[in-house]
Amino acid sequence: MADFAKERNWDQFHSPRNLLLAMVGEVGELSEIFQWKGEVPKGLPDWKEDEKVHLGEELSDVLLYLVRLSDICGIGLGKAALRKVELNAIKYRASKNYSTNDDSTAEMCG
Repeated sequence: MADFAKERNWDQFHSPRNLLLAMVGEVGELSEIFQWKGEVPKGLPDWKEDEKVHLGEELSDVLLYLVRLSDICGIGLGKAALRKVELNAIKYRASKNYSTNDDSTAEMCG
């Protein structure tokens, strides 16, 4: 991503703030795909191939901005993600039952 941006002289525009706002815009485009579909089953069995291709493009846009943002901020995204998984494993123990809609489930979901 760094080479891609440099070759196009985009570094001047790639501040953390600008990258974040661009990524949020892409998340908005991603959410529009699901906006009027209601609940969608895993695997998207009822989706047309062109809808899945479009979804892949928007997911990729979000991912690419996230990778570029982490790079610009000096954050090793892979290492940070693994650390977060470890922290979540401690916070949300596998031995706890999360199958009911109680306060702990609401906390887990956001």
